[in-house]
Amino acid sequence: MTTPAGPANSHEIAEPAIAKPVITQAMIDAYDEYTHLTLDRRRFMEQLSRLAGSGAAAAAIAPLLAADTAQAAIVAEDDPRVKAENVTYPGSGGEMKGYLVKPADGTGKLGPVIVVHENRGLNQHIRDVARRVALEGFIALAPDFMSPLGGTPSDEDKVRELFATLDPAQVAANAVATVAYLKGYTDGNGKVGAVGFCWGGGTVNTLAVNAPDLTAAVAYYGMQPKADDVPKIKAALLLHYAGLDTRINAGIDAFKKELDAAGKEYTVYIYEGANHAFNNDTSAARYDKKAADLAWGRTIAFLKEKLA
Repeated sequence: MTTPAGPANSHEIAEPAIAKPVITQAMIDAYDEYTHLTLDRRRFMEQLSRLAGSGAAAAAIAPLLAADTAQAAIVAEDDPRVKAENVTYPGSGGEMKGYLVKPADGTGKLGPVIVVHENRGLNQHIRDVARRVALEGFIALAPDFMSPLGGTPSDEDKVRELFATLDPAQVAANAVATVAYLKGYTDGNGKVGAVGFCWGGGTVNTLAVNAPDLTAAVAYYGMQPKADDVPKIKAALLLHYAGLDTRINAGIDAFKKELDAAGKEYTVYIYEGANHAFNNDTSAARYDKKAADLAWGRTIAFLKEKLA
């Protein structure tokens, strides 16, 4: 007689599924206001709690809106296809820190590209982006624009606190110094491009105003320069905007008008349905793979054309 493995009426009890937090556009907008305007976390969490229905729900949603520093890199730090190192170089009034990446099999003179970080400093995500740029056949340098303050801290709350103290004039001067450094870089071809995201996008626009030696500039959802400064731009521009980013998009029409009046070379793309920071794959709520892939393809094609 065979003994049954268990009672005849035994059955498995399925655990209830954990509902995924629902993230609304209002929550994303509140986070954008917090990170770019108010920098008031307590007020943000109160607002998020109202939108989410409870403090517990807000606590679960907040990390999905923020960048996840543990997110795996698209190009790993030890990827054998690239050679990467931390470097220092002359800034406008002191030493600048940065992350320099080259393709491991690169031959001949290559086009250098400045990769400008968001308002979170030179973090692992931007280092990853620099490696992606290098894999496309460029020399990529991601400066740490927090160098005058000692460099980017590992604590993001400390980054946010320090970032508000950055001197815009000093940032612009250090960006211009970075162009000069790369223009004379031994392995470079003398042409310099720049790509920046969020705060970095605005910094790239400012750089284009202040650096006549800049050949190509790519700004992802960056704040536009002052109208009076637009005629100073010499670089060809590629401008990526997110369709839902009303804060930054408010300045597009005026910027285009000034660019047209000054006869500048530029292309504008607006990615409908995408949010500010859509390229940042470490932010689950705002990353838009379709928009990011399309914008990236356009960015690389543009840089290859202009920096050849």
